[in-house]
Amino acid sequence: MRQKLISTVAAEILAREARRVAIDGVDGAGKTHFADELAAELTGRGVPVIRASVDGFHQPRVFRHRRGPDSPEGFFRYSFDYPRLIGLLLDPLGPRGTGRFVRAVYDVHNEKPVDHVPERAEPGAILVLDGIFAHRIELAGHWDYSVWLEVPFAVSIPRGAARGSGDPDPDAASNRRYVEGQRLYLAECDPRTKATTVIDNTDLENPRRLR
Repeated sequence: MRQKLISTVAAEILAREARRVAIDGVDGAGKTHFADELAAELTGRGVPVIRASVDGFHQPRVFRHRRGPDSPEGFFRYSFDYPRLIGLLLDPLGPRGTGRFVRAVYDVHNEKPVDHVPERAEPGAILVLDGIFAHRIELAGHWDYSVWLEVPFAVSIPRGAARGSGDPDPDAASNRRYVEGQRLYLAECDPRTKATTVIDNTDLENPRRLR
């Protein structure tokens, strides 16, 4: 069932001649795996794919934590460098873009900038980008096709913890920054209504299309 859904989404992207595709959802929703599977499906259909992540456009820690390391609002408002994401990746791959793009500018795991030598997109290439907050006001108008992966915190937080990231309890103090920051995003930006399609990804083996 999962592969059938991935195949359906790929077919819709190609039918729309979409060039910039976003996979959005809360932390632990399964964005990276979904994007990787979608990219593989498109590649298998003979389409060149550019895989990227919002994570490659993190702000340095000193900026991300300007409201404190535990601030939900700081997490939502200051995690990413949206002007550079738009200017270096989304606009160059847009309808009037140069095709010369940068995939990432910052390594958040090592807290240091990365060398970002511009790449040249192949003709007909499709950007498949995963990441949180992809339907913020700054970004929503840049997608030709987008997916919102619907997963409750009761599932997403333990799923993320199982990968070695944090406490599995959604109500744990250490998760407040992320859970409440995501709730701010849901309230302000309503990604469920902005996305092209909404998929319940709670059961990884059997995702269900909601819209």
